[in-house]
Amino acid sequence: MQPVTDTDTLAALCRAYADAPFVTVDTEFMRERTYYAQLCLVQMARPEGSGGGDGLADAVLIDPLAEGIDLAPLLELMARPVLKVFHAARQDVEIFFNLADEIPAPLFDTQIAAMVCGYGEQVGYETLVRRIAKAELDKSSRFTDWSHRPLSAKQLTYALADVTHLRPVYEALAKRLDESGRAGWVAEEMAVLTSPETYRTDPDEVWRRVKARSTSPRFLAVVRSLARWRELTAQARDVPRNRILKDDALVEVASARPTSPEELHKLRLLQREGRKAETSAEILAAVAEGLACPEDRLPRVPPPPRRKEGSAAVADLLRVLLKARADQLGIASKLLASSSDLDALAGEEAPDLPVLRGWRFESFGRDAMRVRDGEVALAVGRQGIELIEHRPAAG
Repeated sequence: MQPVTDTDTLAALCRAYADAPFVTVDTEFMRERTYYAQLCLVQMARPEGSGGGDGLADAVLIDPLAEGIDLAPLLELMARPVLKVFHAARQDVEIFFNLADEIPAPLFDTQIAAMVCGYGEQVGYETLVRRIAKAELDKSSRFTDWSHRPLSAKQLTYALADVTHLRPVYEALAKRLDESGRAGWVAEEMAVLTSPETYRTDPDEVWRRVKARSTSPRFLAVVRSLARWRELTAQARDVPRNRILKDDALVEVASARPTSPEELHKLRLLQREGRKAETSAEILAAVAEGLACPEDRLPRVPPPPRRKEGSAAVADLLRVLLKARADQLGIASKLLASSSDLDALAGEEAPDLPVLRGWRFESFGRDAMRVRDGEVALAVGRQGIELIEHRPAAG
């Protein structure tokens, strides 16, 4: 099957697909050489036979790189009420958000649904296809340069399989969620995926991703200025941020605090880009900005919370309860709580944790708090680990 390469055909296709019960969607993209992902191919499918004889294929490829094509009909479809089904949707959704400044909705992510249905944490598409659709995928084209044209028949077949097998995977997972009453769990997990803030990068906050040993406020102010400059520069040039200045070089610059090109160019980790006259001047300006930051605007990293004495032993009890509860629910334990969540729950008075909200709280968090607070104890019963009410010693 050849991809759609003209706007009129794309518009007719999207109008027809908007009437389907659901549409499965995937994208192929390149982002090794750019800041923003370069969309190279879009795959879509609707349930087989749902077209009612409209003459259009039930699975299609769309070429965003085709000369003269306008993706407006596709972006309009992403906003229509038809359910859009993705697998591991984070990067796909980011692409559509950057194109239209809008999240595709309504949205369903089969990776999230599969975790809730007991298929493990971050289960891969290939695994679901094998276990649910009873099919095997040819992954030999996985590392294709999708920006290269023309695409081969093998590459197109590979790409189309990413949405055709997704149809039975979605239908099986949706049925299982309805039967188990866990559809609400998936809805909660989708909150981050469907929030625009997930896909917006605040240049004033990117410094928090830079790993640095020092927590000196003045040092962090320089890191913040450099990280902001790097982010804005990478966005403006549409190149990866590390091509401008890698993290380790950024930290080295912030530590050395150079005030002249000569001092800057002596740094060992500085890349070729940073040694160009214009870039060097911008780096030095960012350093100066951080050094001149007023005292009341310096970034500060709060000290780690103090843990209660004996909290390590309590956390071990919570791990036992977590393993037992995850086994009872048939889901991966990490979906309920991480090891660091349990440490915080055991050692802090009022931690802000996902396990204390929504379905996680109902399934595990409430009982975990009762164990932590000594209201119940763990015991081995006929059904495995059980909770028993704590009985104060007679006195």
